[in-house]
Amino acid sequence: MTSPFPALPHPALHASHSGVWVARGGETRALSRGEAIRLAADTPVILLNAPLVAQRLGYAELSGLDLLELFAFLHPARFAVPTPRGIAQVTGLEAPARDEEVAAFLAAAAERLLAVTQAGDWPEREGAWTAAQSLTRARWPWAPIVAPRIAKPAQHERWLFSRLPEWQEAAPRPTPRPVTLDDAAVLDRLETLVGGGAELRTGQRAYAAAAAAAFAPRMTRDMPNLVLAEAGTGIGKTLGYLAPASLWAEQAGGAVWISTYTKALQRQLGHETRRLHPDRAVRKARVVTRKGRENYLCLLNLEDALQGGFAGRAAILAHLVARWAAYSDDGDMVGGDLPGWLVTLFRRNGSAALTDRRGECVYAGCPHYRRCFIERAARASAEADLVIANHALVMVNAARGRETATRPTRYVFDEGHHLFDAADAMFGTALTGQETIELRRWIVGPEGNARGRRRGLQARLSDLASYDEQGARAITEIVAAAGALAADGWLQRVAEGQPFGAIETLLAAVRGLAYARAEQDADAGYGLETELAEPTPELIEAAAPAAHALDSLVRPMVALGKRLEAVLADAPDWMDAPARARVEGAIASLGWRAETVAAWLALLARVGGPADPRHVDWLAVERGEGREYDIGLHRRWLDPTLPFAETVLKPAHGALVTSATLTAGGDWETAEARVGAPHLQRAPGRFTAPSPFDYARNAEVVIVTDVKRGDVPALANAYARLIEAAGGGALGLFTAIRRLRAVHARVADRLARAGLPLHAQHVDPIDTGTLVDIFRDDPHASLLGTDALRDGVDVPGQSLRLVVMEGVPWPKPTVLHAARRLAGGGSAYDDRIVRARLAQAFGRLIRRGDDAGLFVLLSAAMPSRLLDAFPPGVRVSRVPLDEAVSRVRQRLSTAGPIGHEADLDA
Repeated sequence: MTSPFPALPHPALHASHSGVWVARGGETRALSRGEAIRLAADTPVILLNAPLVAQRLGYAELSGLDLLELFAFLHPARFAVPTPRGIAQVTGLEAPARDEEVAAFLAAAAERLLAVTQAGDWPEREGAWTAAQSLTRARWPWAPIVAPRIAKPAQHERWLFSRLPEWQEAAPRPTPRPVTLDDAAVLDRLETLVGGGAELRTGQRAYAAAAAAAFAPRMTRDMPNLVLAEAGTGIGKTLGYLAPASLWAEQAGGAVWISTYTKALQRQLGHETRRLHPDRAVRKARVVTRKGRENYLCLLNLEDALQGGFAGRAAILAHLVARWAAYSDDGDMVGGDLPGWLVTLFRRNGSAALTDRRGECVYAGCPHYRRCFIERAARASAEADLVIANHALVMVNAARGRETATRPTRYVFDEGHHLFDAADAMFGTALTGQETIELRRWIVGPEGNARGRRRGLQARLSDLASYDEQGARAITEIVAAAGALAADGWLQRVAEGQPFGAIETLLAAVRGLAYARAEQDADAGYGLETELAEPTPELIEAAAPAAHALDSLVRPMVALGKRLEAVLADAPDWMDAPARARVEGAIASLGWRAETVAAWLALLARVGGPADPRHVDWLAVERGEGREYDIGLHRRWLDPTLPFAETVLKPAHGALVTSATLTAGGDWETAEARVGAPHLQRAPGRFTAPSPFDYARNAEVVIVTDVKRGDVPALANAYARLIEAAGGGALGLFTAIRRLRAVHARVADRLARAGLPLHAQHVDPIDTGTLVDIFRDDPHASLLGTDALRDGVDVPGQSLRLVVMEGVPWPKPTVLHAARRLAGGGSAYDDRIVRARLAQAFGRLIRRGDDAGLFVLLSAAMPSRLLDAFPPGVRVSRVPLDEAVSRVRQRLSTAGPIGHEADLDA
């Protein structure tokens, strides 16, 4: 299509680890970094991913005409891999083959993207003119170019709030019927899901039949039908449990909650359900994804941002998010259809303020309540057949959810080996400065020069206060008691030895004892912790006033909650449906905050008192990047699966816990202990289906014997040589962020000169999910990361053919770990953790039958007793680095399987 507008006069800039180039007027030339910085400072330049280019130039203030921002405006709720290759795919242009061709490509891509505004079939045209005018006022760099190209609509266009549908109230869903699934029907459903006349795998058939037992009618209260199923990679467990889950939902008329640990698996599950419901409208009604409310866009926060609450770059982000919200399926800002890279383009400036991260929701008091993404998801899940959630939300919902009438009776816990960790985080207690100041802000509202729309408890319940004298008195008492909590500036006052109030005095005593007893180097910049035992007189003296202050707070909170319940029962004249919903929300919020304060009181009772053998208590000073950021007391369950079993499993009728590595690191008894089965009266069912992959033929483990632990230059050299030998396609796993950054700094330029892009978690200003997308999209790229990549990466094919671990992933020696190690068998407990981590890391390598690759461990100290973490038959070789590099080059230079022609075992 010929554009009626002249070609863009702006230069295009590209910077990589191997150099910097600018394209202007059809010519491309190389620049020094200094020249590039001067150019970018003097004139708007077209670029791709401004924060990343700024990092490579060493010029933090870089801004310009970012193609990603333009794409987000033109195609809201669509995703593009934020690389030249990814932009080529969405524009239909040929991807540049070399770095020096990228700048000219960016200029051509800008023209191609802008041409969309002249297309008659632009699907996201509605709202674009209004958004462009708003972005012009916000001084978006693209606005002067984009706005003139969008014709003003003949009539007022619907935009954002008028586009969003309203949810409707529905009658309560009937209790699910007790049904017994027929084995043949389950297999028929599995065959339908697999589709295309494909042959059903024996392991998958057996897995689906075993999973169906979790959906049988429960015979005794508090005795759910629990099935533990370990299905090796390649069995097809997702479709294997979707078959009985979907069949039960249809026949019983109930909802099955499918819970994951990682967002990547949540997204994958959403894609797999297309096999179940190909029609998008049907799928949207029958399958709902649920996350914690802090993941969703808050429309009231967005409205405040659009009306002047945000300024500068944050205001531009708000307008682009508003453009996205009008087209979003679910309003999920974290892992949904909002491109993960959009927020990072603005250095996360303002994004947190667009979600409800602080529990400030006013529920029915919000003018956008009927269009609220969170409320819509909650109501949709009540009518859905399948609810795709995560472990944390399932536990929160079971412990204190408002939706008591629609609690699920059937669960599928995928990535079940992470249930212990999720329960550990959910049921823990932290009495810290950050936690107490958040509670203070929720109660008191803005103080001093604080900005924003946040309102205190008194303002949120003003109608109740004017109606009910007892409720008004309780609110006044709560606000007064909140004055003892940590306040703005608490961290500096505590560090200077000038705490204000009972809680800050307690935190000062905690800090003093942590510095006195912690084994870590106090000047190293890492967090400090020490067991809560034999407390100092200062800590004991500070605990009593702090406990009194918290007791003075929790009593009126409980009283107010009871008073609100009485008001609901009385139903005064002023209480219409929105007011009732607002009071119900206040009851729920007060309830779980009162539970939190009660848990703090129980923790304080430990100071100077007897230890609780069920819990582990310690003091900590949290530090990072050379500064303190939190101080407090912590409590975790020694066995967090106990509250998980009581809260989630016992009320359920059935649950399937499944994973590819459920018993990794141990045996079935260990697996059962890690998911809470011993706390149930009825023993769980067990099922195992080994992976169908030929690991012995397609994979190999190489242990490098001559890279010394702690020698960062040698470690970096090993990574560089191995990645060069493989030609990219490497996933590098680290146990410490500091070493990851050090290795990346040493090898990124070297690899870039070889045409091998290197990306890194905790280095590149890009979210983890997008980093994986970039890695998956380019078979020559490599990716460095930590735990999140060890457990949540699914990259089949040539893009991931080499996994390199820096060393044996021993658990960090914390107070909590020491207590669990003592209770769990000492060194055997450590070994189980390491085996599980190695199994998870190795599992990234072979994701489908035709995959082949090597797993390299840079640790001569790898104990032989841990080698059973790898699949049976996989050859393990101990060789020097030179030999390992040769092995990688030889094996990965061809796409075929790994043979056994030579025995290189040292």
